[in-house]
Amino acid sequence: MPYPVVHLMFFVFCLSSPALYGFAKTARLEGVHWTDWWYLMLLLAIGGFCSLLPDIPAVWNNLLYGTMEHTMAGPVPTHSLLFCSLAFIGVAFLGQLLYRNRDKAIALGTFAEAAALSHLLLDDVADGAITYFYPFYNESMNLFSYVDVDLADVNFMYYNLAGIVIVVFISCVMLMTLVSLNYLGFGIQYRPFKAKRPDAESEYDKYSVTSGSTRKGMYTSETEHGMKVIEADSAEKRQ
Repeated sequence: MPYPVVHLMFFVFCLSSPALYGFAKTARLEGVHWTDWWYLMLLLAIGGFCSLLPDIPAVWNNLLYGTMEHTMAGPVPTHSLLFCSLAFIGVAFLGQLLYRNRDKAIALGTFAEAAALSHLLLDDVADGAITYFYPFYNESMNLFSYVDVDLADVNFMYYNLAGIVIVVFISCVMLMTLVSLNYLGFGIQYRPFKAKRPDAESEYDKYSVTSGSTRKGMYTSETEHGMKVIEADSAEKRQ
């Protein structure tokens, strides 16, 4: 299997690269608040943790038994779609607490699920044994190994079907990552976590208030001046 740092780098710098680009561009051209940096770090931390989630048993197995066994959490294979769904459930709940918005919570959960699936994808490329369909099918499989054969050795239809499945799997992981990040504001153009009032609008409001006050003062002065002129004319006529 790839080392943990490979899983982290693949998810952060490959799948999440549009989000990093959009954030860096906005930070350079417009500037971002410190809360936006915290938001980015939190998102990358969630994605990084979930990209390592299938290997989490290695932590307690190393502490308790001195081994690096990482494929089973009790009777459940960790390298399976079922176990990876824990990423969606747990992070979606966290997103509900963070956003107080169901749609954004689902988007954050989808982002976490894509991170966990990217782990399976890399392990599959590295010829790892993945129990994708546990508990419905308990035998391990490796999708990429199905097309790593000579075309003459297998059925033509089987060969192409295996290739289509691989492409669909990769595409799904990429789309889940990009769509969820864009919905959370991390697209090619970063949208701040909390909408900020544009400075130009604030300046415009200040100018409008000041101008309005000035015009009102001018109008009052002209009115008072006119009344004084009328009073002076009336006094002259009485004399």
